[in-house]
Amino acid sequence: MEHISPERLDSLITAFSGKRIAVIGDLMLDRYYWGKVARISPEAPVPVVEIESEATRLGGAANVAHNIASLGGSPLIFGIVGGDDAGGLLRSIVRESGYSEEGILEDSSRPTTCKTRVIAHHQHVVRIDQESKADVGDNIVQNIMVALERQIRSLDAIIIEDYNKGVVVSSLIRKAVELARQHDVMVAVDPKFNNFFEYEGVTVFKPNRKEAEEALGVRLNSPKSIEMIGQELLQRLKADNVLLTLGEEGMSLFRQSGELLKIPTKARRVADVSGAGDTVISTLTVALAGGATMREAAILANYAGGIVCGEIGIVPINLSALRDTIVEDYFRFVGHEVSPKVLMQSNA
Repeated sequence: MEHISPERLDSLITAFSGKRIAVIGDLMLDRYYWGKVARISPEAPVPVVEIESEATRLGGAANVAHNIASLGGSPLIFGIVGGDDAGGLLRSIVRESGYSEEGILEDSSRPTTCKTRVIAHHQHVVRIDQESKADVGDNIVQNIMVALERQIRSLDAIIIEDYNKGVVVSSLIRKAVELARQHDVMVAVDPKFNNFFEYEGVTVFKPNRKEAEEALGVRLNSPKSIEMIGQELLQRLKADNVLLTLGEEGMSLFRQSGELLKIPTKARRVADVSGAGDTVISTLTVALAGGATMREAAILANYAGGIVCGEIGIVPINLSALRDTIVEDYFRFVGHEVSPKVLMQSNA
């Protein structure tokens, strides 16, 4: 069982503050409609949802940026929006959140990726996607790189967040990773199926079970198969670390040093796994940028992912909730009751 003492935890959290993390990837707008179902439609055998409230949030790579800010870091967003109302709204939320728009480019040939979720009685009824999955052109890649090059000397880390919506193409991956190497900036990757093996030499490669299974054509259905795939990814990608996220089985961390760390899940209840991967990569990267060891960063990310799984909809991690959860577990582990004073330190 892996734990972090309250003293070390507070030191790490303090170091999160102000870390500048670039997020390159597919930006999305998440719309939510919450309501109740009281009848079936007379037009078709489907429920009629009577809307009670609605909200619009940052999604995809923009949600990763939102998580970074929630942890105390300073995100810089690099991606595209369409020349449509959704793109304007996404930019507006970015501005209101206090994030820079410098790396957000407009491509009027495609729509802004927008996911609309209808939720009734705490359950998803339907999701409606508006998007283009076509690869962006060379001009978009060049413009993203120009914006990234302007900021590279100020960065503590780069996250590449791929949702297979066309922004994270192979040429952008190669150029961004090479630029990071030149300036000794760590790179953390949350991949998807396309370009899965393009991320050679990154600091952390973080696929989930489904992504690894699809890319390698195998099933991760036993400890032996998980270990075999983790080691294979380390060798093929020449990555410093591979962090396999395994849902209810937690995480497995593989390192070039030969270390293997198995981390059991910390999810106390699972209401919605949407956005958990965003929270994991954000927490992991901010922690590493703040001086955490890889082991500590993985433990923190595991806790953070477990916490957001308990929420309906995509929400960023709450730093106070993260600290309190870890502190409570630590005192339970050492056999002492945690005092209210220790928990209140997170709100000081």
